[in-house]
Amino acid sequence: MGQSIEYQKVMTEVVHIDLPGPEEPVPGMTGGELLHGFLAELYRAPDQGMRDYLMSLCSKWNVHYRQHNG
Repeated sequence: MGQSIEYQKVMTEVVHIDLPGPEEPVPGMTGGELLHGFLAELYRAPDQGMRDYLMSLCSKWNVHYRQHNG
């Protein structure tokens, strides 16, 4: 007799990328700071198609941008 219930483990980790990020790389930045700046710059892409693709990837990988003013 086969299993009556099948399940799939779903990723529950959420990644938040705080905006604004670093505008330019500077000597001494950590890998995390460089990645933060890189991902923040992708979010500022001038091309709507690129932003749409980025948002689809974010949805797939459970990544969220959040704006911090202050």
